[in-house]
Amino acid sequence: MCRLCSRTTLGAWVTIALSLIIAVNGSRRLGAQVIVFDPSNYSQNLLTAARALEQINNQIRGLENQAQSLLNQAKHLTRLPTSVVGELTSTISQMNSLIAQAKGISFDVQRTQQDFARFYRHQYGAATSSDKMVQDATARWDNSYEGLKQTLTVQSAIVSTLGKDGQTLRTLMANSSGAVGSLQVQQSGNELLALQVKQSLQTQALLATQARADTLRAAEQQAAVAAARERFIRFIGDGHAYAGRK
Repeated sequence: MCRLCSRTTLGAWVTIALSLIIAVNGSRRLGAQVIVFDPSNYSQNLLTAARALEQINNQIRGLENQAQSLLNQAKHLTRLPTSVVGELTSTISQMNSLIAQAKGISFDVQRTQQDFARFYRHQYGAATSSDKMVQDATARWDNSYEGLKQTLTVQSAIVSTLGKDGQTLRTLMANSSGAVGSLQVQQSGNELLALQVKQSLQTQALLATQARADTLRAAEQQAAVAAARERFIRFIGDGHAYAGRK
């Protein structure tokens, strides 16, 4: 009977011990699966995420500003779609070609001095033959003729470009008003200045040829007076042929 009681008591204690062990292990497993909400940690994480988002937005705005800056720089470097420089240069070359075609007395300084001293003498001496005076007079007349001819040619060339200059001016004004960047504005201003310089050069060419023609005619008249004086002296002689008459 006592042995049976002992066995019953031992089994009870074992059962209680096992129950305690199971209870403790079970409570540990349940504690490992429970999620604890920490408001302070959550707020800190939310603030960190907001700051990171703000930094990303700032970087995006910075990239947008850089892209716009590059677009503006591209506009400032954009050249004009059309240019009139070639046309203006061609007209100036035409004026220079007309000047270079001068016949008779040229625009070269050294040649002008030599030819003027040769054909436009201040006076003729007794050693100069009549044929030489006639040749000089013919050369002077040719020079005056060529000077007047060249003046008319230059005048005609300038007048023929007036209509083209008007169209060029309208093109330049349109380019200037539609300029999208500083380079186009600068190019438009330079080409407008080039048009003004071109017209100034044309005016100078016209004045030069006109003054040349007037000068040649005046010099021709002066040389003709000198030649006539010598012819008159030769015609009258020294007066000895009429000395015997009273």
